[in-house]
Amino acid sequence: MLYSMTGFGSAVCKQENISVSVELKTVNNRYFKLSLRLTDGYGALEQRIESLLRSVIERGTINANIRIIGTREDCGFQINTAVLESYVQQLSDVAAELGQASYTPLLDRLVLLPGVIVTENEKSESENEKIWTLLEKTTREALNTLQTMRKTEGEAMAKDLITNVESLRQSIGNITALAPRVAPPYRQKLKERIEKAMMEQGVSLGDADFVRELAVYADRCDISEELVRFQSHLEQFTSAVETQVSCGRKLDFLTQELFREANTIGSKANDADITKHVIEIKTAIERIREMVQNIE
Repeated sequence: MLYSMTGFGSAVCKQENISVSVELKTVNNRYFKLSLRLTDGYGALEQRIESLLRSVIERGTINANIRIIGTREDCGFQINTAVLESYVQQLSDVAAELGQASYTPLLDRLVLLPGVIVTENEKSESENEKIWTLLEKTTREALNTLQTMRKTEGEAMAKDLITNVESLRQSIGNITALAPRVAPPYRQKLKERIEKAMMEQGVSLGDADFVRELAVYADRCDISEELVRFQSHLEQFTSAVETQVSCGRKLDFLTQELFREANTIGSKANDADITKHVIEIKTAIERIREMVQNIE
């Protein structure tokens, strides 16, 4: 079962005088990366939120927007009048020095300056637990919606991946059938080339020398090991897609190995028909690579 790394989920829960809204957006990333926007004054809950998200999502970029509206908005925010008056006085002094005695600082802008708005940093343990209980419930609901979307997209991607794997299987089967014919044409061409060269030079070449040269080439163009490894990688890829969860890293590695084996087959075989199938294989692998980048 595959999960896409792209998805969206949201939820809103209310309890007494507290309201919590959670919005989650995820995109692909090689690692787990959390970007959290949380209502001011609730920084103590960030670690719990991250742990909850990590328990469900293994990798990807998660943009979490969490708003908590309740008791802290009623009494937790205050204007620090001493700091505000200090800003006003300093700005008025600077304006007077610059010859702008009639300048009046705008209070709605001053409240945005550091230290003007303050919040209560500590609340009772019982209140924190009450808020966390509601926040955890809301976050899990948003995660369920997110996972449903990611699962649906992952199922569609799995079907496409299996289709491309079958294409690879067919192409590698064609190459396996063509592989035995690579050496014989080379043997004949090599023999003709050597006989012509020897005739021009007036010398002869023993059968042992010819067989040795042919054996060296046969070893260089032997792709049997690459074919076996390619088939093995395909089997592992299919098994991971059909049975494993959060296998994106494994699929990414296997995709790289498939591409490497295809390159080696093309360079060693030195056959036009095999090269044609290798190009088809690389095209399919590239399609697979693009999809794998978005699998958790």
